[in-house]
Amino acid sequence: MNTLWGKPVAEAIYFHLEEEIACYIQTTNHIPHLAVVLVGSDSASSSYVEMKEKACDRLGFDHATYRFDESVSEATLLSLLSKLNDDPMVDGILVQLPLPDHLDTTKILDTISPQKDVDGFHPINVGNLLLGNPSLVPCTPLGILKMLEYYEIETSGKHVVVVGRSHIVGKPIAALLFQKGWDATVTICHSKTQNLRDITSLADILIVAIGKPLFITPDYVKEGAVIIDVGINRVEDVGRSRGYRLVGDVDYERVAPKTTAITPVPGGVGVMTVAMLMNNTLQAAKKGRNEAEILA
Repeated sequence: MNTLWGKPVAEAIYFHLEEEIACYIQTTNHIPHLAVVLVGSDSASSSYVEMKEKACDRLGFDHATYRFDESVSEATLLSLLSKLNDDPMVDGILVQLPLPDHLDTTKILDTISPQKDVDGFHPINVGNLLLGNPSLVPCTPLGILKMLEYYEIETSGKHVVVVGRSHIVGKPIAALLFQKGWDATVTICHSKTQNLRDITSLADILIVAIGKPLFITPDYVKEGAVIIDVGINRVEDVGRSRGYRLVGDVDYERVAPKTTAITPVPGGVGVMTVAMLMNNTLQAAKKGRNEAEILA
């Protein structure tokens, strides 16, 4: 059994990005700039934003975080996003999810310019992905592909089962894996899927992103399968000072012996998401500068 750690993959990406960024700044005299919008005081969201800020600092990106109380109006956020869209110094815009219930998440995300949508959630970017012409791709699915590539896990002709159909992970990773070059046969399962265990146990590669701690047990897994666990869940642990521990959607300790390779939680896919956000920010900056030169 091979443990698929995310850190060495992320470090390889950061090393490549550092070289690419130095060349880009020297050529354009512009430092990539990421704008992050954070609503409320959820500790997990705040932690994720802090990780993104640290990654920006590491690569020398400019960044700004716009923090709002949970009661912020939709109009206020839409106004800010419009200003960031129009700001030529801002290359990437990210709204940290989830948002409070009184805010229309779809409307807010769709307001972000597709060229600055570093999360890859805008309908235009989703459409380009489905058409086989991806521009800005959701960070977690892109990170999964980089891990498969790094660890030389073959996908061509393999049966990949994706458990979860969110627009953040499930749908885009499925759309990526059946494209030319990856050439997988992809099955998507969800909460209404019947006989889920029968389907997942046929998977050569099982990707799980459902937000249910330790849901996947050995009887869901084929002998020798590769498991990509995207879930990150807090479960109570009174023996720890913080009162909880992090686990995935897969029961790692019980499932791992049955696999050829598996991602741990924490330490697996999570670090890849931030690395690919940095990649997307640089790509957005490059494209934005090129378009500005064409229009000049």
